[in-house]
Amino acid sequence: MRLKIIVSGIVQGVGFRPFIYRTAVKNRLKGYVRNRGDSCVEIVVDGGDEDIKRFLRDLIEKKPPLARIYEVITTPIESTGENYEDFKIYRSSDEAELSGSVIPPDIAICDECLMEMRDPSNPRYDYFFITCVNCGPRYTIIEDVPYDRENTTMRDFQMCGFCKSEYMDPINRRFHAQTVACPRCGPRAYLLDANGGIVECRDPIREAGRLISEGCIIAVKGYGGFHIAASTLLDEPLKRLRAAKHRRQKPFAIMARSLEAVKSFAKVSSWEEKVLTSYERPIVLLEKGENYYLSELISPGLHNVGVMLPYTGLHYMLFDWVKDPAFVMTSANPPNQPIIKDDDEALRKLRGLVDYFLMHNRRIAHRCDDSVLRLHGYKPVFIRRSRGYAPEPIRLRLKARSSALGLGGEKNNTACLVVGDKAFLSQHIGDVENLETLVFLESASKRLMRLTNSNVDVVACDLHPKFATTMLASRLSEEYGCRVLQVQHHYAHTAALLAEHGLNEIIAICCDGYGYGLDGGAWGGEIIFGSLNPLEFKRLGHLEEQPLLGGDMATRYPIRVAAGILYKRVDIEEWLMENSINLPHGLREAQLILSKLKRGDVRIKTTSCGRVLDAASAILGVCYERTYEGEPAMKLESAAINGRNVIELEPQIRGTTLETTNIIVSLFEGRKVYSRRDLAYSIHYYLARGLAKLAVDLAIEYGVKSIGFTGGVACNQIITDIMRSFIEESGLNFFVHEAVPPGDGGLSFGQAIAAAFSQD
Repeated sequence: MRLKIIVSGIVQGVGFRPFIYRTAVKNRLKGYVRNRGDSCVEIVVDGGDEDIKRFLRDLIEKKPPLARIYEVITTPIESTGENYEDFKIYRSSDEAELSGSVIPPDIAICDECLMEMRDPSNPRYDYFFITCVNCGPRYTIIEDVPYDRENTTMRDFQMCGFCKSEYMDPINRRFHAQTVACPRCGPRAYLLDANGGIVECRDPIREAGRLISEGCIIAVKGYGGFHIAASTLLDEPLKRLRAAKHRRQKPFAIMARSLEAVKSFAKVSSWEEKVLTSYERPIVLLEKGENYYLSELISPGLHNVGVMLPYTGLHYMLFDWVKDPAFVMTSANPPNQPIIKDDDEALRKLRGLVDYFLMHNRRIAHRCDDSVLRLHGYKPVFIRRSRGYAPEPIRLRLKARSSALGLGGEKNNTACLVVGDKAFLSQHIGDVENLETLVFLESASKRLMRLTNSNVDVVACDLHPKFATTMLASRLSEEYGCRVLQVQHHYAHTAALLAEHGLNEIIAICCDGYGYGLDGGAWGGEIIFGSLNPLEFKRLGHLEEQPLLGGDMATRYPIRVAAGILYKRVDIEEWLMENSINLPHGLREAQLILSKLKRGDVRIKTTSCGRVLDAASAILGVCYERTYEGEPAMKLESAAINGRNVIELEPQIRGTTLETTNIIVSLFEGRKVYSRRDLAYSIHYYLARGLAKLAVDLAIEYGVKSIGFTGGVACNQIITDIMRSFIEESGLNFFVHEAVPPGDGGLSFGQAIAAAFSQD
């Protein structure tokens, strides 16, 4: 019997061909296996019926741990033509007829490679780029499919005899590992000074670690781009770094030397430990420990700190000559631009910021930031889904009507391609506010299409007419001859929640900072009814509209939002003048704000939940200026940890609107009576309980059994936990995001879903 088998999924770059080779030989089969240009694997087996049945069973049940099999297509073929003497791995084919398979994400160094790197008797002892079939870069090195060395940036390094012997050895775990290399033939590391001159030293990586420990700032080239590394124990380099990056308050991520080191300064649950040590190695937001001893400049004003563990041999070696528990390891990029990936670009853009450059001579094909998540109990909540996860797809429970590309909005962008029953989410793109990031978004979108061998029927974007992504969607629709679908911001969030959990309909609580509404207004605290048919989308309720005095200025200086809300009910003149020092133009600006409020000169109003939290943050003296996205609300959550609901204000719902004026006034009046912690908790409790009650009432009215929470505010654990408790006690199902970010990083997913399931 002879059988042709096509396997789709994540089956290239995960040791699948070596696995097939060994499985075929074990089952006494002849034939071949090869990669194809559509990221699938093609197999022909020739042998006895029982042997082939056993082979097919082993293919599914014993596949490599990193492989994902989506479909196995078998076709009997005539045993005429080529006679196979044994089983072989054939040269890859450019044949591409199927869509929906993809290359795996980058994978953290495995335990076997780490042990070999530490073994003085091993030929790869101390080799920073040690990898095997089970670990190493994948997505960031590939330039074309199929996944073969000549289609990756490893083609610049010709294997030596030793590496070639392992590459050809069926029993070796580097059998057909495309990244195989050693100190003799592979990428090398070197250290440069601030001007790009070579620093002569016997061990550039460990020397870089020593320099970081002593207070130097170093650009470190990794898998998907450059990091900027600095000490976590010294304030001075962090002050320099903040000044140079114009990053006064935004937290820095840190890389700890080990799990034991993490536990010395942060609280780590068993679930957080599992994620920290996973092969994805994301940054995990951990609560600071009682004896937190790292610099307060790492995450000022926050109760948590973003921590990751080393995921390359180079990272482990950085700590070898020092005792530091961790280094700051933040993405190297100019403000609002993508992470730097090229050597020349790093030398040009980081000169004057860093003291040294730790380089290696392997090119990075495509940039990829670190992933960031936190855990609400045991449930993951993505802040950013990128390295380690992208481009592995989210599997859908329904097959899409059309193939669709979503381009996201303007902030924390990703691209998403929906094909069949899979949604391929790109790596983190960033804020599309300049040409560099827009070009990155376009190239990442086209790359997803190329790697999955897919075309698109529709391009989806935000409803906002002036977004750069809206214009890009129009241009791509002309290029590909397909239609454009503009999707309202909060419906996109709702569609993402529906698709992730395979629901037919939902009442979604959508809370964030801003989304362009159907009426052109600034929405952000919405109760949405949604199904997978965009035509059934309904806005059922929302937060009370509040003044947004000065538009974008109010989003940056939340005192403006607070003043607009309070003015209706409270004499704010004395308070506003006292706090004028927290406005960029001081007393003159405070007087102008008061004058506009007296005249009723407020042109923009918003239902935004984020702006209400911002106002509370300013009133309580937690945060007066937003220097990074979500800062006032994030710091307010930190201030509320272990607080109590001392205001005890019952949710005030008029019709389908949750009023927010009274709770803000109560905070203002209570600030001299109650602690900041308890007042901060009280606003969280009011909003969570009020929105949950409004959603439950509407769910009962519409006969819907499921309520979801989405939008950037859904990253807030306090609000999420309170909502969950009330909704589940009401006998309804509660859903939150676990596979995609609830914020705008998941917006492209919702847009693509809306487009893929829409009626033409």
